Amino acid sequence: MKRNVSLDEISDGKLLGPEDMARMGTGDCGGCCACCQGMGTSAILDPMDIFRLCQGLKTTFEQLLAEKIELNVVDGLILPNLKMVSQTDACGFLGDDKRCQIHPFRPGVCRLFPLGRYYEDHSFRYFLQIHECKKENRTKIKVKKWMDMPDLKKYDQYICDWHYFLMDLEKLIQNRQDLMKKTDMFILELFFLTPWHLNQNFYAQFYQRLDTGRRWLENISG
Repeated sequence: MKRNVSLDEISDGKLLGPEDMARMGTGDCGGCCACCQGMGTSAILDPMDIFRLCQGLKTTFEQLLAEKIELNVVDGLILPNLKMVSQTDACGFLGDDKRCQIHPFRPGVCRLFPLGRYYEDHSFRYFLQIHECKKENRTKIKVKKWMDMPDLKKYDQYICDWHYFLMDLEKLIQNRQDLMKKTDMFILELFFLTPWHLNQNFYAQFYQRLDTGRRWLENISG
């Protein structure tokens, strides 16, 4: 989800790489769960998030959609996001003990917080959002350790490729409003509704689907 704000408003101005340090350490949060509440529709999920949730919970996208996630328009495209419980305005995966029930396979947006991504020249760097985390006296921790993602370099490349593919789709539907519904249905079917092989490598599957998506985009744009 894009934010129309300047970097100076929301960060300390430092752009970070995986080996850099930032004040994110919360000491296991100490009972705080503020970042798991009141997110609205901002906790957007990408294909890997769905893959890992289905794998970790032994469920399907349709079953997740029935209770824990929902679909909303994000920058002109329909994408899934974590659903807030209406009574508490908290994430549906937040337990009664105020702890995350899916922490080992939590979505990328949760791993990232309170970091953000600054995209430029088909790449990105991280930055620390200085007003987001409510925990005081945070300690310095390396970005790579904070993200807690196997092969972070490969993951970051995937995130970058997914981001810029979505940007190309956004440009398409801005110029061709008649293609909006067709584009939304194609993306939902290709990356979310079609089941992933949960016992196989995610990246290999994703890039096969991305190639299909890019060919479709080229054909429809022409």
